[in-house]
Amino acid sequence: MKKPLIAIPIGDCAGVGPEITVKALASETVKESADCIAIGSRKVLEKAVALTGVDLKINVVRDPAEGDYRAGILNLIDMDNIDMAAFRYGAVQAMCGKAAYDYIEKSIELAMAGKADAVATTPINKEALHAAEVPFIGHTEIFGKLTNTPNPLTMFETSGLRVFFLTRHLSLLQMLGQIRKDKIVSCVKECVEALRKLGVTEGTMAVAGLNPHCGEHGLFGWEEVNEIEPAVRQLQSEGHQVTGPIGADSVFHQAAQGKYNSVLSLYHDQGHIAAKTLDFERTISVTNGMPILRTSVDHGTAFDIAGKNIVSEVSMIEAIRLAAKYAPNFVKKDAQ
Repeated sequence: MKKPLIAIPIGDCAGVGPEITVKALASETVKESADCIAIGSRKVLEKAVALTGVDLKINVVRDPAEGDYRAGILNLIDMDNIDMAAFRYGAVQAMCGKAAYDYIEKSIELAMAGKADAVATTPINKEALHAAEVPFIGHTEIFGKLTNTPNPLTMFETSGLRVFFLTRHLSLLQMLGQIRKDKIVSCVKECVEALRKLGVTEGTMAVAGLNPHCGEHGLFGWEEVNEIEPAVRQLQSEGHQVTGPIGADSVFHQAAQGKYNSVLSLYHDQGHIAAKTLDFERTISVTNGMPILRTSVDHGTAFDIAGKNIVSEVSMIEAIRLAAKYAPNFVKKDAQ
């Protein structure tokens, strides 16, 4: 059976991206689940291979179709955009910021053209992007622009738990202003569609409560009564399998045990804490709502340990494995 082909842009070369790429591609789990094509710098990856001691031979190709996907071979599209004389691990460098963007752009191009089944990304650095005058603050914004997706939808998955987010990068005070019936209804519909494209069509989505004990009918806040419960009732009346609000102190555990197929977290830390406490290294970000599938490690460039061969590749392995898991079900274009 043919394995999914996953494109891997190696991220900011000054960070741990190159190391986790070569370590992951040398793992048995990745070999069994996917064929992979790295997009990056040959010289940087040669350095990473030597540093980590993995048994990989770099095979430079121009197109994924030219790849040799046998064990022990790292297939690479070499962008050749790093000056090794100026390169330093663990430092913000405009050169690395621009290179990281180039790798992402190429990986998106491959996926949009159907030459890769999904993209699994490694960490990039916001300061390096800014230094390179790249007009985006992160992966999601880049993917959104280059795939013509105005509002990409983030989902976390770890150990059977799937978490979506109503709001993310807002203060708690700003977040409260976004707890509105119309916004919840719209978001849940987007989440249900995202799950459908991933092949998840069975089960019920749970909406997390906001206040302690879901507000106890107004004793501890009125958001559940005025906004969340009416949103859930409307969604149910329209035929959507959704329930809630369910107390945030229990809903994530219940979902991880299989009671719900996913949870809508109302704000950033509510969902992040739940997923990362369950399994920090295996919490993977899945970007939905786009014409292509993207998974990502949920850690940063780790400049403090880059180039020291001490970074764990577990999150990268899981990002590739999850991309391979969902790629066969992912609907790149709506059925005609």
